[in-house]
Amino acid sequence: MTIIDAWREIMETRRLYRSREDRMISGVAGGIAEYFGVDPTLVRLALFFGLLFTTGPLAPLVYLILVWIIPKKPIGE
Repeated sequence: MTIIDAWREIMETRRLYRSREDRMISGVAGGIAEYFGVDPTLVRLALFFGLLFTTGPLAPLVYLILVWIIPKKPIGE
């Protein structure tokens, strides 16, 4: 098995989606929490403070980019 095959197998078994159930705005934090198996509140706080202190006034733009990049979880999954 090559590295590329291993990477494909990982990507096929676990995907990052925006959550449909656990959402406050668009499901970005809920999706990240589902992906890593942690509490969504911790992810929301980390996103808020991380984006605020690193991007400052650009934080809403970065969040909108995440909304655009991360696909919504398919219905039935």
